[in-house]
Amino acid sequence: MTLILIENAGFSPAFIYEAEGFVLERFICFKDFDFLFIAPPIDPIHGHNIFYSDTMTTDTDSHTPVSPGRPRPGFLDRVYRPDARVGRFLSVLVLVGVSYGFYRGIQDNYLAEIMHVDPFERGVVEFFREIPGLLLILVLALMYKFADSRIFKIGVALMAGGVAGLLLTSGSAFFMTKVFVVIFMVFYSIGEHVIMPVRATIAMDLAKPEKSGASLGITGSISQLGNIAGFILVAVIFSLLGKRGFDRTDIIGYRIVFGAATALMVTAALVAAALRETTLKSQRRRFYFAKKFTKFYMLEVFYGARKQIFLTFAPYVLIVQYGADASIISQLYAICAVFGMLFSPLIGKIIDKVGYKAVMVADTLILIAVCLFYGFAHRLFVMNIAYIVVCCNFVLDSIISIASMASNVYVKRIASNQEEVTATLSTGISVNHVISILIALMGGWIWKVTSIEVLFSLSAVFGLINSIYAATIKTADEERKNS
Repeated sequence: MTLILIENAGFSPAFIYEAEGFVLERFICFKDFDFLFIAPPIDPIHGHNIFYSDTMTTDTDSHTPVSPGRPRPGFLDRVYRPDARVGRFLSVLVLVGVSYGFYRGIQDNYLAEIMHVDPFERGVVEFFREIPGLLLILVLALMYKFADSRIFKIGVALMAGGVAGLLLTSGSAFFMTKVFVVIFMVFYSIGEHVIMPVRATIAMDLAKPEKSGASLGITGSISQLGNIAGFILVAVIFSLLGKRGFDRTDIIGYRIVFGAATALMVTAALVAAALRETTLKSQRRRFYFAKKFTKFYMLEVFYGARKQIFLTFAPYVLIVQYGADASIISQLYAICAVFGMLFSPLIGKIIDKVGYKAVMVADTLILIAVCLFYGFAHRLFVMNIAYIVVCCNFVLDSIISIASMASNVYVKRIASNQEEVTATLSTGISVNHVISILIALMGGWIWKVTSIEVLFSLSAVFGLINSIYAATIKTADEERKNS
């Protein structure tokens, strides 16, 4: 089975951008993230899809057939420089990926069932957890003298410290307070945000000059597969504990998972510390605002608002309203991640075929129905059916969120050059974070003083406004007809 790169088999080069700074959040981990929908094995620079064949072999450097008698280099050897020593770096990504799956898989259940964080307090927690993303430009500016490899090591160490602290909160009466939980979650978030941009630049630096895109595809897929493994293991652990008679609110399961996550992350930090120091320093982006990108910034406002409502409160609806345990939440995250890998190329093809405007309008119209089912499913169906509907909604929302990449195609079309594209997308993500932290606070308060019906109706309104606003964008064909 041999790797074949098929030119433009799905993703258009129009929306795969320079892999630098914050831009990678949207394409490699669809962050914040935030983190759930990592791109599948794709060459993110040139828009190649990666396919496999049992019957055909090629030399990926020349795209010519390889003779049967000629020894073929391994896949990693074809992508990375001979002196790269990429094994350690990829090992760190695997360890961090699995550890993140452990951490994220139990985060919301730990807050709700062990720390008894109510919906309003959940918004407060998210407010503080999102601040590192908002201040990332400042944080990286403070480390301007550091090479990317050192920043990467610091970020992994911070994540290790954060998850180790959460282990302490599950095992020590002194640390088992909401304040300490928030502090350690913020530590973890700082490390998570710090490594995002430099992870990509290191991956490209280790690759051969013409293989930087393939390297990004490898690292993105490795991280995502690690996440999926972590989610599945969390589900297995809590299912086994349930069969042995442990209650879902028993802290033993959380200690086991936090312990495993800590062990993996500490190991990742030790392996990262052994990575060779380099002189590579990626360019630190500043905020960039231009009048022609006003509509893009507004779309980021609406996207950030509706994204944050789902990211913060959708798991809480399942946990608080329907009683979903950590096993169910982890399984849903795993399904979302798998569907994200499968549907990303398909949505990319749809954007190429019907255009970014149609996708931007359609995905938010679908979102309106998703919002209404989230808020009103328990009033429309009996409880067990409503539970299934909301679980399906959870997965569907993860899929339609991938379509947010369509707005970046729009930026690419109206930008004057590649540098302007990168700077604009970086600024857009910062705008997204500003809205996210405000919505987190407001959303928790709305749920507390009113109901989930009002909260998700508000999200539906954001979706409707987003669709109307996206409909005002002119495509290239429309502009040609008017001229």
